[in-house]
Amino acid sequence: MPLWLEIVVRTLVSVVVLFFLTRMLGKRQVSQLSLFEYITGITIGSIAAYISLDVDTDWYLGIIALVVWVLVSYGIEVLQLKSKRARAWIDSKSTVLIKDGKILEDNLKKEKLTNEELLEQLRKKNVFKAAEVEFAVIEPSGEVNVLLKSEYQPITPSHLGIKVAPEPESQAVILDGRVMDEPLSTLGLNRAWLDTELEKLGVSIDNVFLGQVDGYGQLYVDLYDDQLQVPEPQEKASLLAQLKKCEADLEMFALSTENTEAKQMYTDCSNQLIQVIHDVRPILSQ
Repeated sequence: MPLWLEIVVRTLVSVVVLFFLTRMLGKRQVSQLSLFEYITGITIGSIAAYISLDVDTDWYLGIIALVVWVLVSYGIEVLQLKSKRARAWIDSKSTVLIKDGKILEDNLKKEKLTNEELLEQLRKKNVFKAAEVEFAVIEPSGEVNVLLKSEYQPITPSHLGIKVAPEPESQAVILDGRVMDEPLSTLGLNRAWLDTELEKLGVSIDNVFLGQVDGYGQLYVDLYDDQLQVPEPQEKASLLAQLKKCEADLEMFALSTENTEAKQMYTDCSNQLIQVIHDVRPILSQ
């Protein structure tokens, strides 16, 4: 067999074996790596390169080494799942870097982290003052997670005592100019509805790179032609305006009638509609 062909075959074999062995190790190997997983990834890659290029030795020896490394890594992952002590020893523990706005210098030295690197990690979390941090913790993966003090946290509806309905899942109904019928059916819609919405926007399906429908039935599109400006959907704003108009009409009816019972009925309905508008405004104003 020619040398170049042998290298091609060995490379293909190593790629296939490496693919299946990596699948066996799970998705954690391709996300945030612990120290041991980092070492394992480098070693497995080196062995795979050895299998491809070291034609002076038998290729199956590299496969054996690769399998052994993967089995060891897999065994350690199983051990970590079963033993908290093993997890702490292999992956180490999280370390508090900032507590109550005070940087813990000893813990920084323990993690071999400089103050400039700490500030860089804080900026990645959109935090520019260490004094605003309640806790900052470095995880075994090396990522720094930050909890701001209560007075510096963004205001959310829960802080204001407002209950917000869960956001329904959006569906991609157009991809690369092609209509996706299954997501449309999931939303209870059809192509006729989609054609009508596209006509309102003044665009054709062929020019749509991505089209999404949110849980409230509003269509958002991204066009191939970036120079074209697409108007934002107005269904929510229109519904809110209609509710306000109905409330105003009820107030007008209450003022214009001389019948006491009718006046009271219109007033009660108006008050109920005001409460409805108050409840749905957070949703319709998004």
